[in-house]
Amino acid sequence: MKNYKTISVADSKTLIKESKPMILDCRAMKDYKAGHLDDALHVHDGLKEALIKRGDKQRSLLIYCYHGHASEHLAEFFSDFGFKDVYSMEGGYAVWTGQHQDI
Repeated sequence: MKNYKTISVADSKTLIKESKPMILDCRAMKDYKAGHLDDALHVHDGLKEALIKRGDKQRSLLIYCYHGHASEHLAEFFSDFGFKDVYSMEGGYAVWTGQHQDI
């Protein structure tokens, strides 16, 4: 049983507005630099380690990637380390930006 939730782009926008989650972008740095969600942090090993050691595990995490697959793995990773409300954005940045049909 997975301990994270997969949510649509529309639900992600509601989550951001209402819950102010920490937003994590797990795409390549060049793509993050080319454009990302407002307030999103680029995920790298140092950030993952810092969040596991000192992160607020009660704060919601919204994780996205290119199309919503890699973010599921990272969402599972964080939920396995005790983060309570972890979300993977279905369709990823491609759907968020309208580069792909919403699924």
